[in-house]
Amino acid sequence: MKITELLDNRKETLISYEIIPPARGGSIREILDIVEELAPFDPPFIDVTSHSAQVDYEEMPDGTWRRRVKRKRPGTLGLCASIRGRYGIETVPHLLCEGFTREETEDALIELNYLGITNIMALRGDESGYSKPIPASRSRNEYAVDLVRQISDMNAGKYLEPLIDPAPADFCIGVAGYPEKHFQAPNISWDIANLKKKVEAGASYITTQMFFDNRYFFEFVDRCRAAGITVPIIPGLKIIASKRQMRLLPANFYIDIPEELSQEVDACDDRHVSEIGIAWAVKQAGELISAGVPCLHFYIMKTAKHAKQVVARLRQYA
Repeated sequence: MKITELLDNRKETLISYEIIPPARGGSIREILDIVEELAPFDPPFIDVTSHSAQVDYEEMPDGTWRRRVKRKRPGTLGLCASIRGRYGIETVPHLLCEGFTREETEDALIELNYLGITNIMALRGDESGYSKPIPASRSRNEYAVDLVRQISDMNAGKYLEPLIDPAPADFCIGVAGYPEKHFQAPNISWDIANLKKKVEAGASYITTQMFFDNRYFFEFVDRCRAAGITVPIIPGLKIIASKRQMRLLPANFYIDIPEELSQEVDACDDRHVSEIGIAWAVKQAGELISAGVPCLHFYIMKTAKHAKQVVARLRQYA
């Protein structure tokens, strides 16, 4: 079922999750264990992130350095298929512009279409430090809007090369939104104007970057609606579980931590930070549910234990 169909058919606010594939060579079991913990909460869908190739430098015995390129977390497509097949939960694989040619993207989309996976999150992706040489016969998507257009073209039966009797795909396309604006955008109005272009190119819903102050989300939604963006907007939430996270999240995701939350975290022992993070997430999510958001999307990545506690407490808002 498409994400838009799940949202249209809901009787209450849905709660979805986002996980990260295991590191290269890791066991899929660790991810399936997380899904099994979440399954009793009937998640409508689970996003699975993707990562482009990374550059590593390995010191050699003679003191020189060797440049190595590899994907540290492969397996997004396979993991999506496994989760959907084992648990009957819809999955949303992330597809990136960064590090992939349009030909590779088309192949991935064909595979997903064969697997019956009809939901895609289309992202530009973070710069990885790796620039793949692209032959003249191939091409790449520069921005997320270009990737959305490519997927929309496949939905219309248009492939990169002329095909005999091409079968159209039927993908539901999600894109990212930034309540505190993308860090490369000069201002929020410019950012929303570019978000609108992604919707006009074929995106059917928006999932936001994490935020910790609901004011940013509500203002973002108002700006989107004023700009003519009518698709569903899903708020993305993260549960702070350590003091280290409170320092790293703003640095990595260019977001603001409210003073009240940061002061509470600073004042407590690190062992109790998760209690503060859970309480904050419950309060934040409860307000969003009361405001009628269609879905809450939790970025849980490597563990489900904190999200489980939040979701259990949210039943009071159902």
